Amino acid sequence: MDSVNVSLVSEFILAGLTDKLDLQLPLFFVFLAIYLVTILGNLCLIILTVLNSNLHTPMYFFLFNLSFIDLCYSSVFTPQMLMNFILRKNTISYMGCMTQVYFFSFFVISECYMLTSMAYDRYMAICNPLVYNVSMSPKLCLNLMLGSYFIAFSNAVAHTVCMLRLTFCDANTINHYFCNIPPLLQLSCTSTYVNELVIFVLGGINIIIYSLTIFVSYGFILSSIFHISSSEGRSKAFSTCSSHIIAVSLFSGSGAIEYFKPSSAGSMNEGKISSVFYTNVVPMMNPLIYSLRNKDIKVALKKTLNSRTF
Repeated sequence: MDSVNVSLVSEFILAGLTDKLDLQLPLFFVFLAIYLVTILGNLCLIILTVLNSNLHTPMYFFLFNLSFIDLCYSSVFTPQMLMNFILRKNTISYMGCMTQVYFFSFFVISECYMLTSMAYDRYMAICNPLVYNVSMSPKLCLNLMLGSYFIAFSNAVAHTVCMLRLTFCDANTINHYFCNIPPLLQLSCTSTYVNELVIFVLGGINIIIYSLTIFVSYGFILSSIFHISSSEGRSKAFSTCSSHIIAVSLFSGSGAIEYFKPSSAGSMNEGKISSVFYTNVVPMMNPLIYSLRNKDIKVALKKTLNSRTF
C-alpha cells in the first residue's frame, strides 16, 4: 500500500536556546528587554515617519517599511522564545509551526529586499543627486516596496508548501527555539530533496540579486565619493551611507553564519546562537543605528515631543 503523505505528528517540542535550568530566568529577562527595546524603537520610527512631513522622503519611506518588518519579524519568534524560558514543556502545534515557517520566510526575505531597495536609493541620492527627486518618484518607491513583499510572499509560500508535503513520524523535538527550516528537515522521515532544491534555487537567486545590488550600488557610491573634492562633502556622503552599511553587515553576517555551516548536531547548537543575532539583535539594532546618528530623526523627535507638550 502506498503511504499517504500526511504528517503523523500533531505537535513539536522546541528544545529552546539552552537546556541549562539556571540560565532560563536570566535569559528570559535579557530577551524580554531586547524585545521591549525592539518594539519601542521600531514603533517610534514608524510614528515619527508618519507624523513628520520632513521625513516623507524615499529614504524614510523605506526605513518605515524596514521598521514595520522588524516589528513583525521579531514578534514571530520572541513570544514563543520567552515562553520556552518559563514553561517546562515547550510545545508548538503542527500548524502553528508551519505558520511560523511561513512568516519567518516572508519577513526575512522582505528585509533582504528592503535593504536592497535602500541601497539603490542611496546610490541615486549620491551618484545622481540632481535627478534624485524625479528618479525616486513615489510610484517607483511603491513599486520597489510591493515588489519586495511579492517576492517574499512567493518565497514564503514555496517554502511552506514544500514543508507541508513532508511526513514527520516519531521524532518531534526541534533542536531550536523556533520552527527553523534546517532542524525541521532533519526530523522528516520522507525525502527532503525537493525542499533542499527549492532552498538552493530560491536562496541562490535571492543572494545573487541582494549581493549584486549592494556591491554594484556601493561600488558606484564609493567612486562618486572619491571624486568629491572637499573633505566635508566626502564626510557627509559617507555619513548618509554608514547606517545602511552597518545594517546590511549585521543582517548579512548573521545570516551567513547561520546558513553557511555544516549541518551536524554541534553546528546546529552553534546555529541557535547565531540565529539570535538575526531574529532578535538585528531588529533591535536597526532603529538604534538609524536614529542615534541621524539629525533628521532627532529633529523630528524633538518636534513631535514639543508639539505634544503644549
